[in-house]
Amino acid sequence: MHSILILNGPNLNLLGSRQPEVYGAVTLSDIETMCRSHSQDIGVNVEFLQSNHEGELVDAIHAAKGTHAAIILNAGAYTHSSIALMDAIASVELPVIELHLSNIHAREEFRHKSFIAPVALGQICGFGAQGYTLALDAAARHIGVAS
Repeated sequence: MHSILILNGPNLNLLGSRQPEVYGAVTLSDIETMCRSHSQDIGVNVEFLQSNHEGELVDAIHAAKGTHAAIILNAGAYTHSSIALMDAIASVELPVIELHLSNIHAREEFRHKSFIAPVALGQICGFGAQGYTLALDAAARHIGVAS
């Protein structure tokens, strides 16, 4: 069975309590439960990692090559600052879906620039926690698991 890595970056461990007016009341644990259930429905395995450390996310992207068929990445603020994440994605040649809970294009100007977008398969933003299941569906279709 194909495996998809779901990576979450800085401050996403605080979901549910951090700015609920922007990010909603759903916790990261709730999202993982939702994704595990949905992944069973569509026939893929999922693995999760959350880190507030850029290097740990880079290491996880490197380790995904040969282990996972795709990556879903909510890089948080690193989206707008990390050339290292961009280079890591380009290096592993895996399909990566960039994900954001909020619509980054409707927020502060500095959030409009993504270093991830140029190397990502696509971007999903603004759908809250539902974005994770949308990303799982898109990844599964891209790797040929779902129709």
